[in-house]
Amino acid sequence: MEEKHERFYGTFFDKDSVLKIARWAGILAWVVLGIYLFTSLVMFIIFIQQFASGIYYQKGMSIFDLFSFFNPYLIQPLPGIIYFFGLKFVQHALLIFLDMEESTRRSARGGKPQT
Repeated sequence: MEEKHERFYGTFFDKDSVLKIARWAGILAWVVLGIYLFTSLVMFIIFIQQFASGIYYQKGMSIFDLFSFFNPYLIQPLPGIIYFFGLKFVQHALLIFLDMEESTRRSARGGKPQT
């Protein structure tokens, strides 16, 4: 015999909305990471072309001066990586909260998990 599951409106979360927000946070995380990595790669390629043509060369430069030219291009994708992990954290935190609420409701009812 099938059990009829009624929607309980006393919940903290609307399950469909939370799942939609979590899904969009995950998609946005990948989009932001892709944009940051793409723009960083384009800027690094432009820098390499300019560096190879001799624009950045100065007489008497040391090896440390050369490394200082590359430093900003190595750090440029860092904000995108931070945004990526932040949005992924939000995505998984929302899913964990949803699971916690469902588990709490199930234990309060004393029932078995829904399948």
